[in-house]
Amino acid sequence: MTRPATSPATILELMPTTRGRAASITPLSGGMTNHNYRVDVQDAAGSRDSYVLRLTGADPGSLGIDRLSEIACSQAAALAGLGPELVEFLPEHGALLRRFVPGRVLSPDDIRQPSVLERLVPALRRYHEGPPGAGRFDVFSTIRSYHAQAMACGIVFPNSMGDALEELVRLEVQRPGNDAPCPCHNDLLAANVIDSPNGLRVIDWEYAGMGDRFFDLGNLAVNNGFTPEDERRLLELYFLQAEDRDLRRLRRMRLASDLRESLWGFLQAGLGAGTVDYHAYGCRHLERFLQGLGRAEG
Repeated sequence: MTRPATSPATILELMPTTRGRAASITPLSGGMTNHNYRVDVQDAAGSRDSYVLRLTGADPGSLGIDRLSEIACSQAAALAGLGPELVEFLPEHGALLRRFVPGRVLSPDDIRQPSVLERLVPALRRYHEGPPGAGRFDVFSTIRSYHAQAMACGIVFPNSMGDALEELVRLEVQRPGNDAPCPCHNDLLAANVIDSPNGLRVIDWEYAGMGDRFFDLGNLAVNNGFTPEDERRLLELYFLQAEDRDLRRLRRMRLASDLRESLWGFLQAGLGAGTVDYHAYGCRHLERFLQGLGRAEG
């Protein structure tokens, strides 16, 4: 991850919300491409507020991130009670300020707990059923874009990548063609879910846009190690029943999510992003994609 071009303190002085207020700035862990800081501010009258400042550390265009769409989706999520309030955005500095959400960042083990799923899945469905939003996310075109860019960067892929891309074509052909897109998050890692005193809050809407609800469901499942029983429970909470055809769709998108994550890693390696071994990251997700092929139709 590259260092931000402008210091957090300088950015805070450019934002009306924090300008002239004494600030305590604490780096936050987590996040592979951005820099995040907790910002606690106080003014002369003693008013206190807490925020999270995010500074972009990667080329958003190469990764298919549209910052204006991200802002619109973040605002929609806040209105729906699913995301934190967005406070400031300085696109020229790649800087975003949102309200700090107190609470516990969840783990994959937490996400799989029935008590968490029973709150998260209905909230996610309400967001999916909300007003049409900004941006567009299609996992198949995203994978092809990442692959083409990584090739242009000179990345050497494992020999199995050819087989994986052939399977991708099959997965795309099997996708129903009559589903209307809906607002989606598209990056449902456990680390993006906070259990706060006011309920679950989902953060990091970089890849959000109008897309396929089954991608969100498959992405949630694969990122959090869902078992077949967890998958059925997920669909029962979402649709009130778990039909075999929906299980197959979820599992196909679960596969597509892993291949997207793999190509994301290879592209990051090609872009020379930071000190993370992104090539190894891409290989791990590619292997998991290949291992998951046998159960997608089960």
